Amino acid sequence: MPWPTRFTVKQISDELRRCSTVNEVQSWYAFLFKTNTASLNPFLTNQFITACSKHQALDSAMTAFADADNPNVFVYNAAIAAAVNCFSPLQAQRCYLLMLRNGVRATSYTFPAVIKSCKANSAARLGECIHGQIGKSDSALRVHVQTALIDFYSSLGRVFDARKVFDEMPEKDNFAWCAMILAYARAGHVTSALKVFDEMPVKNTVASNTMIRGFAAAGDIESAASLFGKMVERDVVTWTTMIDCYCKHGRYIEALELYDEMKASSARPDEVTMATAISACAHLGALELGKSMHLYVSTAGFEIDVYTGSALIDMYAKCGVLERALVVFFKLPEKNIVCWSSIIDGLAFHGRANEALVMFDKMVSSNIEPNSVVFVSVLTACTHAGMVNEGKRRFRQMTHDYSIFPDVEHYGCMVDLLCRGGLLEEALGMIQDMTPEPNSVVWGALLSGCRLYKNLEIARIAADKLTALEPENSGYYTLLINMFADANRWAEVARIRAAMRERGVEKTSPGGSWIEVNKKMHPFAACDRNHPSSENIYSVLETLDSQLKLIGRTSSPDLAV
Repeated sequence: MPWPTRFTVKQISDELRRCSTVNEVQSWYAFLFKTNTASLNPFLTNQFITACSKHQALDSAMTAFADADNPNVFVYNAAIAAAVNCFSPLQAQRCYLLMLRNGVRATSYTFPAVIKSCKANSAARLGECIHGQIGKSDSALRVHVQTALIDFYSSLGRVFDARKVFDEMPEKDNFAWCAMILAYARAGHVTSALKVFDEMPVKNTVASNTMIRGFAAAGDIESAASLFGKMVERDVVTWTTMIDCYCKHGRYIEALELYDEMKASSARPDEVTMATAISACAHLGALELGKSMHLYVSTAGFEIDVYTGSALIDMYAKCGVLERALVVFFKLPEKNIVCWSSIIDGLAFHGRANEALVMFDKMVSSNIEPNSVVFVSVLTACTHAGMVNEGKRRFRQMTHDYSIFPDVEHYGCMVDLLCRGGLLEEALGMIQDMTPEPNSVVWGALLSGCRLYKNLEIARIAADKLTALEPENSGYYTLLINMFADANRWAEVARIRAAMRERGVEKTSPGGSWIEVNKKMHPFAACDRNHPSSENIYSVLETLDSQLKLIGRTSSPDLAV
């Protein structure tokens, strides 16, 4: 880069703001360092640290901060904000403590950033101390400072402390009202959140979006949909929040219908919207619709980031097109733990256990530390392939090498693995020794293993636990009845059926499925006549049934259906 002999401070500041890469920012700092400009001009140090923050170059920002002679409050504020922005809350707190030791007085712009750092690493005691310092400063009544405190206490689940800060505010802007609504929504106090929402002088889109999220978290989908329907103005966050609400509660068809409605409106989906909608396609197996979304993302100028990429990998894998999932994975310029987890899970889902384990080892060698979710995929791969010893080794690796405490999902995988290998007693022992309370999935895996190996004694233990956990689920009774019938123990069959009648247990949830026709999903359930074309569907079924019966009467015994 050719350097002019002289620059004004404004020219340097403008150039730093225009930098598009980390290398450009660092080149400017080299120039400033060489000319001894940075250490003598706090304003330029401030601008350089801010530019580093924009490009996630925290090391360079902290180097400039350390090189600064007698940094002023603006330099400290920039350093704290950069550390928070680069996901290093502890570094932000160190800068703040250094600021206090050097006698530099914090301003109303210092406190929100350092409070955000306390929220990021749940530093409750430090946050309380800073709250006390705010009370003694000129910033005590600043709305944005108090709003940061509300958000901090809310993140700790201390909704009453958040409410106290809110009530003590002499003035409240829309951000403060939204922060209080979110505090109640996070804590699951939907009624209180709705009360604050109703009291809000001017309801904006952000408040409505927060309220929809609160209803969704509480499982009240109908109220969320009702509020969504009443909103006059909807931004992309509104649409995405409602689509995500449907997805999180298994209502994927409604999520995709809302996505279509969004595209027909003036709102334009963003990367988060697309990742959410693609996830709905994954759960429904809607391959053609998922492909069209992939095409839209590619042609609309969106960057396929780690979130959209992970959703595409998951969608293609669950729709049976694993090769496409691998192409998406390998083309991603950046891969986080979610991307690796998605492709490992996809390989496991398709029974390619060895490749899944190799991919896991590649992830570890790429300095990505595995989490509990990835180990569920790893153990699932071992289960599908019947790799009992490898599964046990990976389970030990998870607990010993990575200090990940196994939860119910991990134990469920291990029980399923042991049962498939015929180690029913060992599986029962693991269940009895596990720290988290075993759920119906764990006991269900044991019961399925018992049926496979015809172990009626352990099956009875599992069935007793399952009927206690889910007394109205007829599936477990049916499985046990079939096992006793196979063993010609008809007295036990009669006893179980009598118990079902006594408890009023019957099959209440008919089987269901869906098909994709012309990129539209059509759900079906047993005895369902709600589909618009149900008359035609049943007419065709009756015709097929008649033809099958005719074939059965006229065919030879060897060909009878």
